Amino acid sequence: MSNKKYNKTLIIGATSGIGADLAAKLVSVGTKVIITGRRVERLDAFVAEHGKEIASAIPLDVTQLGKIPSFASKIAQEHPDIDSIVFNSGVQRSYNFAKPETVNLTHIDEEVITNYTSYIHLTVALLPILQKHPCQTHMIYVSATLGLCPGLINAANYNATKGALHNFLLCLREQLSRDPNNNVKVVEVFPPAVQTELHDERFQPNLKNGREIGMPLGAYTAAMYARLGEGDDEVYIGPGAEATRDRFEAQRQQAFRAMIPQVEEALKKFFK
Repeated sequence: MSNKKYNKTLIIGATSGIGADLAAKLVSVGTKVIITGRRVERLDAFVAEHGKEIASAIPLDVTQLGKIPSFASKIAQEHPDIDSIVFNSGVQRSYNFAKPETVNLTHIDEEVITNYTSYIHLTVALLPILQKHPCQTHMIYVSATLGLCPGLINAANYNATKGALHNFLLCLREQLSRDPNNNVKVVEVFPPAVQTELHDERFQPNLKNGREIGMPLGAYTAAMYARLGEGDDEVYIGPGAEATRDRFEAQRQQAFRAMIPQVEEALKKFFK
């Protein structure tokens, strides 16, 4: 065991793709993991492969928002010593809004809940567990470069959910920074396209061999794990992500930080 960054990590959405591969990586360096997801057979297979001493699993469908509080209570009772949480659940679908009759609004709602709303519910439910930890803890959100620059226009709704998540995390990080006793570090990861089932034809029928799109999963996971060790608030992986940061995101965030005191001063008399 070597190069361990976390002692015990909860991974939301770990039955496939980035979540599953990251869980295996963490186990390989000695980090205990709790994995979640809808597909119980995959959760059980992961625990059987790696052993109950280092891996455990709790089924969770993040779209069932009403079950998140009880899930968080279970984590608090059984794993109060978690020092890191990875938020990774996600779905990406293709839509042509120029042909509104083809847009499945049920799928739209599911995508918003999976990629954004569930993250808010989970953050509210799980943050208190980390705040009780005596040492620094980490909340790691797997976002997307498309949330900064929505270049894949067929994934318009996906882009919007990731953009919403990014704006939320900027504000969450700022709010936490105002607590002198804060021990929670908020990290946002911006992957490039990665070879996972996110691009499968069952989600995006207009794609052929979608799982071949992007960076190989193993290479991505290795890069993500290495970059997390550098301690940055934002982790950009791949030339597309880094270029987006350098071209305009850095300037946008500079404007964001400059705007905060101006807005607060202007509205000061309205706050209680």
